[in-house]
Amino acid sequence: MFKGRDVLAITDFKREELEELFRVTDEMLKYAKRGLNLLEGYVMATAFFEPSTRTRLSFQTAILRLGGKYIDLAEVSRSSIAKGENFADTIRMLDSYANIIVVRHRIEGAAKFAAQVAEAPVINAGDGMRHHPTQAMIDLYTIRKFHGRIDGLNIGVLGDLKYGRAATSFIYGVTLFSIRRLYLISPEPLRIRPEVRDYLELKKINSVEESLLEKVLPELDVLYVTRIQKERFPDPTEYEKVKGSYKITKSLLERAKEDLI
Repeated sequence: MFKGRDVLAITDFKREELEELFRVTDEMLKYAKRGLNLLEGYVMATAFFEPSTRTRLSFQTAILRLGGKYIDLAEVSRSSIAKGENFADTIRMLDSYANIIVVRHRIEGAAKFAAQVAEAPVINAGDGMRHHPTQAMIDLYTIRKFHGRIDGLNIGVLGDLKYGRAATSFIYGVTLFSIRRLYLISPEPLRIRPEVRDYLELKKINSVEESLLEKVLPELDVLYVTRIQKERFPDPTEYEKVKGSYKITKSLLERAKEDLI
């Protein structure tokens, strides 16, 4: 189902494929700390053209625990890119070394382009403002693990819904399930972009846009919180207007359901 396949966008997958992935994940968790040798002899290249800590280390830790190895292009300033090597040539070089390539880039479509250039499968670890498929998979799996289901839940997404690719990818992901309602909570300037709104309408998702978390919090089974993406604002003064818009406090959570995650 997944062998040799690029992972570029959550919208490339069907519900049945995610459910199979979740089933395998349940099995793999038994060996998470102990490790396996399933990928012995395999090399993964992590090509991160944007800063990253958690995502990069997650991929690197995963392949080590499965018996593989990795090569890292985290410091772009120290690589041949700093000497003028273009993106395509860098991907071709990594393709000659690695069995799989993990890409993060500020430009939307970079991972898709890498997949066209490389023979090895490419995983999108976040590009542009729309796609971060593996993060969406993890988030959906977490909901299923704690609630036992995704269908029928009231899910809230809070924060920067305009520039945040993790939030956008998660929103795309929930459309694969029969959720009860999707609450999109953000300041007016950070509402979802028109193409995301159109996608929700196409998928017939019951969604509500709201500014006040307090108004909808008691209804939620899941609250997904994303930071304001300072680095993606074209105008710093616009960031100053919305920074610190939301704070999750203990007193606020007293209004929520006991099993809210």
